[in-house]
Amino acid sequence: MNNLLSTYASNISKIVLFAVASLLFTLSATAQASENSPATLAIKLELKQQQGEYHPPYVAAWLENSDRKPVRTLLLWRKEPKWLKDIRRWWRNVGRKDAALVDAITSATHAAGTFPLSFKATDDQQQSLPVGDYTLYIEVVREKGGRALLKQAFKIDNNTHKFTLNETAETGEITFTVTP
Repeated sequence: MNNLLSTYASNISKIVLFAVASLLFTLSATAQASENSPATLAIKLELKQQQGEYHPPYVAAWLENSDRKPVRTLLLWRKEPKWLKDIRRWWRNVGRKDAALVDAITSATHAAGTFPLSFKATDDQQQSLPVGDYTLYIEVVREKGGRALLKQAFKIDNNTHKFTLNETAETGEITFTVTP
């Protein structure tokens, strides 16, 4: 009888040990997955209605790292490719260097209105951006109209950050939120 109880206790100990090890592995994998999942970048972009002859603006939004190197083009709204060079900062830093990227992310221009946008904090190769300092740039250029270049420094970390970018002649107030 003692031998049977000893075997039973040994088996119970093994089952408990296996269950604890499985739980620890699952918790570790879940924590690692949440650490590696990219932050979310939410932008509420407002394009103003203009008086007179109105042409929808060309818009580019992109991220640069702390070394001022472009890491991700979030959006590119355009009509004619020959006018891309008018989105000056984006064109000099990103557009003229990577025609394939330009083709891959381009979408049509948009008339005045409010556009809620959401992006994962990844680079152009879809790899999660590491914790660190970045700058969001939004450049808006309109034929027979104005130009606006907005920028907002931000951090990717384990905190939520919310910013409001001031209204310009081409844009209304823009909100930008970084959520882990």
